[in-house]
Amino acid sequence: MTDTVAIVVLTERGLAMARRIRSCLTGARIHGYSTRVSDVDVAFDDVGTELRRLFADGIDIVGVCAAGILMRTLAPVLADKREEPAVVAVAEDGSAVVPLLGGHRGANELGRRLGEVLGVPAAVTTAGDIRWQVALDDPPSGWVLANPHHCKSFMARLLAGEHCRLEGEAEWLECSGIEFRTDAVLSVRVTDAPDGGDEDTLVYHRRRFALGVGCERGVATSELADLVERTLAGAGLSSRSLAGVFSVDLKMDEPAVHALAEALGLPARFFGPPALEALTPRLANPSETVFREVGCHGVSEAAALAAAGERGTLRVAKTKSKRTTCAVAEAPSPIDAMQLGRARGVLTVVGLGPGTPAWRTPAAEAAIRDAAHLVGYRGYLDQVPASAGQVRHAHALGEETERVDRALALAAEGHPVALICSGDPGVYAMAALVFERLEAAAHPHWRQSEIVVLPGVSAMHGAAALAGAPLGHDFCAISLSDLLTPWAVIEQRLRAAADGDFVVALYNPASNRRRRGLARAIEILAAKRAPATPVVVARAVGRDDQSVTVTCLRDLDQASVDMMTVLIVGSTGTRVSGGYVYTPRGYGTKGESGVSA
Repeated sequence: MTDTVAIVVLTERGLAMARRIRSCLTGARIHGYSTRVSDVDVAFDDVGTELRRLFADGIDIVGVCAAGILMRTLAPVLADKREEPAVVAVAEDGSAVVPLLGGHRGANELGRRLGEVLGVPAAVTTAGDIRWQVALDDPPSGWVLANPHHCKSFMARLLAGEHCRLEGEAEWLECSGIEFRTDAVLSVRVTDAPDGGDEDTLVYHRRRFALGVGCERGVATSELADLVERTLAGAGLSSRSLAGVFSVDLKMDEPAVHALAEALGLPARFFGPPALEALTPRLANPSETVFREVGCHGVSEAAALAAAGERGTLRVAKTKSKRTTCAVAEAPSPIDAMQLGRARGVLTVVGLGPGTPAWRTPAAEAAIRDAAHLVGYRGYLDQVPASAGQVRHAHALGEETERVDRALALAAEGHPVALICSGDPGVYAMAALVFERLEAAAHPHWRQSEIVVLPGVSAMHGAAALAGAPLGHDFCAISLSDLLTPWAVIEQRLRAAADGDFVVALYNPASNRRRRGLARAIEILAAKRAPATPVVVARAVGRDDQSVTVTCLRDLDQASVDMMTVLIVGSTGTRVSGGYVYTPRGYGTKGESGVSA
């Protein structure tokens, strides 16, 4: 669900233009300045922070605002122009379209597209684009320049009057304004072979080859990578001519396949056995053994051919190492790997923190923003800004297993999914249940997805920060809810915590019907601690109606405690000073005792 283009709008007047732009850019989302604009895909509070974040994430930006705002904001973070995303300014009334940054990384092309929609010429100022209507360092989709570091000087020589020749076929170059001459020193070469080019030669590769791979479970990454390297070298093919790494979906969770794809800088895509079996008549090496084990007569050859399409042919038939196979298929034109098969699904278990968005981690916000599906308790989903195109799956309290199963099933279909939790997802939340359901193996294909757990600020940490530092020394957390844990076990843990003199954070301390547990917990802890032991009573932490009260074991008002409350009961060392609660670790006596931090 990652933005392909972020349309940044700062005023209500510019919103109509932003929506017009979004309608012609697939995957684009409107990011609006929350104090001035409403009803947008993504709201933000600080213009500079949002623009710099998008830029750092490599997301193309269309700013419906003055060009100066974009340039002044992004100037401090400008570095390597070869890595920067496209940045285009569009006037609020659509009267001007100005590519500002990343001209040869898509900004000029994006500007021209917007100019056509708005009926105005894009103010492209890049010399090569103006003179030849082509950017040599920004080839079309499906093409890659092997030596971009030579491009600047190469283009300067062309602009100075030198000529060049074209070696190979490339319609986008042949239709440009470049005059090619066979006797020129400079050359533009189109090849599938390894070729690094030089200062006189720009080398382009068409990503029209599909790499199919197969392997045994748990194979070493190095074995697969070595086989692929030898195979490409033997065939005289550059890895830059590959469009992707392809395999059967049973290998969707195989680390070696994903490590290979990452090393090559290529997407990994997967096909189901029926789709690969349909290609059996085209295989050079069909195997009954593979059919019995996988459900298709070939993996590497079939996956390569499936990616290359009906007109594709095997360039390299199946080659083998001890535990891996690979094959290469050739297509007549560049392959768009992202439109083929399925990607590996990703389930990200996200912690929102205890309430306030200010305590939400950037990683959590990115995962929520990038997910195609959001799953969670409806109260948690209500805390997440709506984004266009995202599907929300809201569940009621008590449906914890149902929401985890829904999230796992969606990820297994190849989607990026965010399972939304409060606090930290690993603290009395859904992360543990995700792994429990995976271990149960009710649906083995669930295990093919990648599981990512992102930490969040837990309620006890939020409460502790508001009170001071009561968790400054050894502490533990105990839930007083006996819905899932027998009370005898809870009481055993309370006694152990009391005997160990831990600071104790009490979760789920009491509900309208469940009051006796809290009274018993305080009784157990009070038996080992002085009546004046500090107790932090934190309710609705991080929310608008939060309250934090510091009292002691003797004066604790148990009637005021409910399920929205977290209690932190101090140890014998916990102190109150100047309105703050803290538990010293002993740094103050380190020099005397020799204790190290």
